Amino acid sequence: MAISKLDLPQGVLAHSHANPQVLAEELAKTVAAALRQAIETRGHATLVVSGGRSPVAFFEALAQQPLPWPQVLVSLADERWVPVNHAGSNEALVRRHLLRGPAAAARFLGLYQVASNLQQAAELADQALAELPPIDVLVLGMGDDGHTASLFPDSPNLALALQADCPRRVLPMQAPSAPAQRLSLTLPLLAGARLPLLAIQGPTKLTTLRAALAGAEVASMPIRALLHSPLEIYWCP
Repeated sequence: MAISKLDLPQGVLAHSHANPQVLAEELAKTVAAALRQAIETRGHATLVVSGGRSPVAFFEALAQQPLPWPQVLVSLADERWVPVNHAGSNEALVRRHLLRGPAAAARFLGLYQVASNLQQAAELADQALAELPPIDVLVLGMGDDGHTASLFPDSPNLALALQADCPRRVLPMQAPSAPAQRLSLTLPLLAGARLPLLAIQGPTKLTTLRAALAGAEVASMPIRALLHSPLEIYWCP
């Protein structure tokens, strides 16, 4: 099955690439162009990215793009509630692979907060993100279970996080895999991105995407909340 065979909603674009490296490079070009346009229009740009292993090549490709990096604010769609020196930290991943060379001049606004419990950490992160401008470019991934960011099916706060009028920017979430304690942006922030991008790789993710497109119940596959225009999907085998 090819991504061109999917029945995509009107206005959703799909890009198929030969391999992960080509996908990373093309995605980086698209993101850089959108950031440049935002800077030309508003004088600054906001980029929100996801963590995990898949974005590393994209981060490294984006770091090579010629941009006025001091005018770029980078933040995260989600974070594992672990210290920044922990192997699972998304912030550490971004600092290691994206915020290097000229890109190190970008401003970074993280989600991780030192607190006595996850709920308190989420409240502190919510306060910190009060200074997050509207998102110009959002780069998301998707899990085999249909989650995106850290909006996992069956997580206790999922229903609140998926409300279109959710009053919180950040909520504590529970992942089915370790480290289970997560922080995630909520739907209003994610859905408000001017250019949302979804990057996925391999036939399994394509099967998951096809299942998500075939149904409407958001709680079972949270990615469904974002499968609408102006989303662009980047995929490779």
